[in-house]
Amino acid sequence: MATKNSRIADPRLRDKIMSAEDAAALILPGSTVGMSGFTGAGYPKAVPLALAERIEQAHQHGQPFQVRIWTGASTAPELDGVLARANGIELRLPYQSDPTCRERINDGRMEYIDMHLSHVAQAVWEGFLGHLDIAVVEVTAIRADGQIVPSSSVGNNKTWLDCADKVILEVNSWQPEQFEGMHDIYYGTRLPPERRPIPIIAAGDRIGSPYFSCDPDKIIAVVETNAPDRNGVFSPPDDASRQIAGYILEFLEHEIRKGRLTPSLLPLQSGVGNIANAVMSGLSESRFEELSAYTEVLQDGMLHMLDTGKLAVVSTTALSLSPAATRWLYANLSHYRSRIILRPQEISNHPEVIRRLGCLAMNGMIEADIYGNVNSTHLMGTRIQNGIGGSGDFARNAYISFFMTPSTAKGGAISCIVPMVSHVDHSEHDVHVIVTEQGLADLRGLSPKQRAEQVIEKCAHPDMRPALRDYHRRAMSGSAGKHTPHLLDEALSWHLSYIRDGRMPPVR
Repeated sequence: MATKNSRIADPRLRDKIMSAEDAAALILPGSTVGMSGFTGAGYPKAVPLALAERIEQAHQHGQPFQVRIWTGASTAPELDGVLARANGIELRLPYQSDPTCRERINDGRMEYIDMHLSHVAQAVWEGFLGHLDIAVVEVTAIRADGQIVPSSSVGNNKTWLDCADKVILEVNSWQPEQFEGMHDIYYGTRLPPERRPIPIIAAGDRIGSPYFSCDPDKIIAVVETNAPDRNGVFSPPDDASRQIAGYILEFLEHEIRKGRLTPSLLPLQSGVGNIANAVMSGLSESRFEELSAYTEVLQDGMLHMLDTGKLAVVSTTALSLSPAATRWLYANLSHYRSRIILRPQEISNHPEVIRRLGCLAMNGMIEADIYGNVNSTHLMGTRIQNGIGGSGDFARNAYISFFMTPSTAKGGAISCIVPMVSHVDHSEHDVHVIVTEQGLADLRGLSPKQRAEQVIEKCAHPDMRPALRDYHRRAMSGSAGKHTPHLLDEALSWHLSYIRDGRMPPVR
């Protein structure tokens, strides 16, 4: 039975309205479930909680019950957290940030496939990931004609609705009705050999529909909810973040003087985190005007840039905002409606479009080595943190690819600039600029040995430079090859030394 102020206008679906518990009962053990959600935005709020309770009850009776979970990216405790704690996730993809998921992945109790975010929809359509049994997708409303108004993230929802055998919709009345018209859902993607160009030539181009389409016969349940998204609060920029932002702004000015950029720059892409927000805050106070963004998440810093007029338009797949910024956006949504576009992540992260627009990609990392290889996912080479996310989609195809980190971690005990990264996510071929609070190394046009000099002198912490210089000097004479000189056993000993002694090795 629909509530008094129901947003379910399609009469064909009103008799499918049910409780979250009844909807969760339709998800069978062993199912592959595609759930909405990209960061803490637009994930289903009720069905995962009910499913976790059902899984716990099954386990109490000695009955095995796990499912395979696909999403857009990370979600929230009410999805990843509760299902992981219930030991209900057999396999997870393509990105996660939940502490319980991370623990279970790293101790071998949960399988995890870390994927480039732009590749997921294509891999599903190609059948590489197996069959999608059921989709659980949060939406804002269902129109009388059956068209579906998306929620605060789009992610892979279009693909889930298209490919799943069965669909459960959560209609969340907490999401503003003014979302209608903000989304751009493109239905023109095809598989090879029928693939066609994606007709986006500017960040603000609209090429699709404001709505999802879904066969009503596939929809087996509709659940009405009223619950907020759960995104974290961003810390104010610290000194290191402000210094990193300052070096990037100086570099952009340099590129303008060289004639490689104009004062309107090129479309911005920014990963998740406090450093990225600090860069956006710096851009808000810069002289640059009429900027645009083609990115995967809209964070507080970019929202502020829209407020100041520095940013004209943002193309994204999710509203990854703090609670305060969310309240501000939702209270003033009419002001932003024409300036924010929410797309499927296969489009927001599409390499073809990123390359065409010439994005300036700014992403965080765990560590970089002296030759410019970047590790953005693993601690000490084996322990996954979150995942590669969309950083690879943008890094490999950007006009300029930046990677950013403080120069040290663990209170200065560990260097984030090392002789050899313990895990490679982004090879030296895709990394143009490395930035720490110590400085910026422009690696374009440099050989490996030249890159090493720049990274050590400009990015490493002063306390770590002597050991790095010493390593590079001895590698230059002792390495079997002199193109990318390494002492392999010693390069790895940097990581082993920290695991064993809690500190980096001394200068020899």
